[in-house]
Amino acid sequence: MDVLAHMRVFRAVVERDSFSKAALELNQSAAAISKQVRQLEERLGTLLLVRTTRRMSLSDSGRAYYLECCRLLDEIAALELATRGCAGKVAGRLRVNVPLSFGLKVLSPLLPVFMARYPEVKLELTLDDRLRDVVGEGYDVSLRIRAALADSTLVARRLGEVEQMICAAPAYLARRGTPRQALDLHGHDCLAYRLADSPGIWQLDGPEGASSIVLPVRFSADSSLLLADMLVAGMGVGALPSFVAAPLLASGALARVLPSHGMARRGVYALYPDGRHVPQKVRAFCDFLAEALQAG
Repeated sequence: MDVLAHMRVFRAVVERDSFSKAALELNQSAAAISKQVRQLEERLGTLLLVRTTRRMSLSDSGRAYYLECCRLLDEIAALELATRGCAGKVAGRLRVNVPLSFGLKVLSPLLPVFMARYPEVKLELTLDDRLRDVVGEGYDVSLRIRAALADSTLVARRLGEVEQMICAAPAYLARRGTPRQALDLHGHDCLAYRLADSPGIWQLDGPEGASSIVLPVRFSADSSLLLADMLVAGMGVGALPSFVAAPLLASGALARVLPSHGMARRGVYALYPDGRHVPQKVRAFCDFLAEALQAG
């Protein structure tokens, strides 16, 4: 039994979330792929993948084994590159999970530059505001925008930060009045981002000091792009990340509300599995994005 070959098969199945897709990638039959995973489980004496008629998921043992597989296979790949005199080469498939609005507004114009700089990287991007299972779903990197991160076994590298801006349409403010202090928000329709650290509660720091405002939320959504559309339509007051709000403020579609009241800046974090060896493709992507965000 070629353990390394079986490990590569197991990794492909996890990252493709499919035996048939892994078979296509590895140019083998689905039956052969399934057999190799079963042989690996028999060798280890434990179930790695939980299979049902509808879906497949990692067992607890499978999750830990997958993480070590990635570490070992990446270290072997790095060793081979170094032995061939290609140490530091950035190449291979890079799977990245990114929040939708950040991916469309910030990352999209940067990707052609990154891909031109590293032509041997094959980039796979998933846009999703919800935090995905980085290890279980086979991502190399997950980008998250949070004021704080929960404890995790993942490495969290801070790449930059994002300002939150409270906004409303000029027509809405003309109709309902402009809030002058934090407590004035209680008299307005508020729109909330449902995946925020504390949806419906804003921590504000203004001239009257720090305050925690429980919003009268009339509408909530898990997309800041949809919230922006609702704000432009005059549906209320809401907070948007600066990369969404800035062009709308510049065009006059939205106006700042309570500009003297700051909200905690959110960090842009790259999350990736812990290990002694960080793959060059992951390091290169994070370095590139950190440089771009700081320049911006």
